Order: sequence, then structure tokens, then C-alpha cells
Amino acid sequence: MSDPLIREMDNYVVLVPGESEQFLDKEQTLLWLQSWLNKFDSLPLDLDCKSSIAEAAQHLLDTACDLEIKTGFTIQWYAVRLEAPGR
Repeated sequence: MSDPLIREMDNYVVLVPGESEQFLDKEQTLLWLQSWLNKFDSLPLDLDCKSSIAEAAQHLLDTACDLEIKTGFTIQWYAVRLEAPGR
């Protein structure tokens, strides 16, 4: 079970193998997850019951921090707190 404080976070670092890390806000992270989910021919079983890709992406954001796209290729996302410089 994920920590409820994570749901209060507005920023995420997203990691894709072979690419530089990206910092995204919550809406951008949901869209990023949706774009990955759209690449599946069929969603993983735990997401297949969701009524839409958007709902599946929200479920992932609330309950997980990684998704195996194919064997040996896993994307990851983590809630982060960004602070203004000088704080």
C-alpha cells in the first residue's frame, strides 16, 4: 500500500531506461503514464479492469512506482518535493 502523503505530491521524477530523468508535474506524469499504457496490446491484468486508460494511469500513480513494459524494460516514477533555489 502506498503512503497517503505521496498523493499530496505535485511533482514526479520519471525514469526511462537509456534516457535522462525528467521532472514532471502530476498532470504531465498522468499523461506520460497514459502514453506508455497506450502502447500495450492489452493491459496487464490488474489494470485491465479499469474503465479507461486515464483511470488505469491514475491507479498506477496512486499504487505503484514502476511498470514493466517488456522483459528487461521497466519505467519508473517517484514523487519528489521540488524546492526553490536558496531555500
